[in-house]
Amino acid sequence: MEDRNEPADVNVVHERNNERTVPGFQVRPESFNWFSIVLARAEAATLMAFTGGGKPTAQYLTNEQGKRHFRHDKQAGTGSVRDAQHHIHGIDFVGTDHVFRLNGNRVEAFSGLAENLYALLHHGRVNDYRAGTHALRAQWPVSHTAKGWGPVSIRPDGSIMAMRLLRT
Repeated sequence: MEDRNEPADVNVVHERNNERTVPGFQVRPESFNWFSIVLARAEAATLMAFTGGGKPTAQYLTNEQGKRHFRHDKQAGTGSVRDAQHHIHGIDFVGTDHVFRLNGNRVEAFSGLAENLYALLHHGRVNDYRAGTHALRAQWPVSHTAKGWGPVSIRPDGSIMAMRLLRT
């Protein structure tokens, strides 16, 4: 993916084709293809970071977007890595979890992505991932809880956030 420095101006046409610019961002027709790729890769990077970051995230970022921060399997300062798998609502998810205390109770927070969709992004297959999420969009569970868990949120992009109390 190439880094570009697009001008942060919007062209405004007035009477008699007088053109002036105002601050803002405008994607010109000749940049539509490039910009759609940037958006798809940014979405992929976000989901990979959500599952635990590392090398799968870096593959989608340019140097300007901070690729160097994700070149290693763990995110600096978090120790976050894709190290957890859970079967929730009949779906296998892969991601990472964090355990913390909330009002004296131990709580687990799991963030991840449906395993089959994760595999596509992990191997750089963004278009296949997008087709897969589109095909599954009406099949995701709507329940906001799951057996053994408290609140559960499954998004149309295949990502999950689930929390549960842990025994002390």
